Amino acid sequence: MKQPVRGAHGKPASKTKRKSREELNQVARDRKRDKKHRGNASGSRANPETSAGKSGQGNKAKDPRIGSKKPIPLVADGVTVSAPVKKAAKPVAPKVRLSPEEELAQLENSERLDALLDRMENGDTLSAEEQAWLDETLDRIDELMEQLGINMDDEAEDEQAEEDMYRLLKGN
Repeated sequence: MKQPVRGAHGKPASKTKRKSREELNQVARDRKRDKKHRGNASGSRANPETSAGKSGQGNKAKDPRIGSKKPIPLVADGVTVSAPVKKAAKPVAPKVRLSPEEELAQLENSERLDALLDRMENGDTLSAEEQAWLDETLDRIDELMEQLGINMDDEAEDEQAEEDMYRLLKGN
């Protein structure tokens, strides 16, 4: 047989009023209601509310959905599937490799190069971008002339030598 529970000093425990079944049920319902309403409201992820405090700062609203926006293939690796759709970039024509002679002719006949050289001869100042392009183009022309074995100084000397030979032959 069970003995009544005794307190710390050996006295019988005080009799507290027990709750009835209806009261217990009501407490349980209240607890369940509180638990059910915990968390975010439905649809709050798709339609986030901006708080009034943040709107004063003027910051751009950040998308609350975290994660990558990259499309994921839904088929296993072993199966052949068309490649994921990529954003169309600027159509870039493949660079055609020109022979040094063609590239040199193209650079020497460039309208932009002629216009910039004319401006420099007239004493106009060029912008930094134009000056950089001009220097780069002239350096490329020098490289191509070296590759082709063309030397501007040699041609001038050869012409001078031919003129000297004609003068010597005519003079004698």
